[in-house]
Amino acid sequence: MRTLFILFISTVLYACAGADKDETASYTAKELYEEAQSAIQAAEFQTAVKHLESLEARYPFDPYAKQAQLEIAYAYYKFEELDQATSAVRRFERLHPRDPHLDYVYYLKGLINFNRGQGLLDTWFPRDPSQHDPAVLEQAFNDFATLVRRFPNSIYAGHAHQRMIYLRNQLARKEILIAEYYIDRKSWLSSAKRGKAVLERFPNTIWTKRALDIMLLSYQKLELTDLAADTQRIIDYNDFSDIATTIESDKYGSVPPPIL
Repeated sequence: MRTLFILFISTVLYACAGADKDETASYTAKELYEEAQSAIQAAEFQTAVKHLESLEARYPFDPYAKQAQLEIAYAYYKFEELDQATSAVRRFERLHPRDPHLDYVYYLKGLINFNRGQGLLDTWFPRDPSQHDPAVLEQAFNDFATLVRRFPNSIYAGHAHQRMIYLRNQLARKEILIAEYYIDRKSWLSSAKRGKAVLERFPNTIWTKRALDIMLLSYQKLELTDLAADTQRIIDYNDFSDIATTIESDKYGSVPPPIL
């Protein structure tokens, strides 16, 4: 009986050891990278991160290790683990401050912050982006702006510029919503200030005409006739139709990392 019990325990321990065995233990850096790529293609981003982290740990001086560092950030982003994605992308930037692909790093930083304001329920009940934390949206705007300024010829610059237009419109709408809140409460000075803020901070957006209308109404209610007249002249002498067509929606998806 004792012998049978020992055999049973041995079998269980062997099975557990087998379950914990890393099937990729003998993989080369290239094989680990290819496994990670397959996982990314299958949208199995957690698995991809595991393979990429194993690659970097086992082969820190292999050329694939640097690629893995960049793709870890991308996989975390796609897996919606934004804090980890931010840490990974900052680490890459710190380790490779002169890397020729820093344009992609800024692009990915922008994408991460672009999505950071979304909560768990946004998956099922999406909010208007203007309802997100404006500080996060502004950080995303700044990330994309850095990319466009430092790398104007980057293949990511076009996407970044379009996202900047979209974000600027959303940030302007945030100010408009606040201005309309003040209008409902007949707080005319506050509504005028918010309308003016749209023109100063977010010029040439689809909300420019609405901002001027809010300023005009507010000045009229405050009996500031000169300011009201100046605002009316601006409205009369400008065509806002071209501005309204500069952006329709955030239709630009994320782009995979470059091959370093």
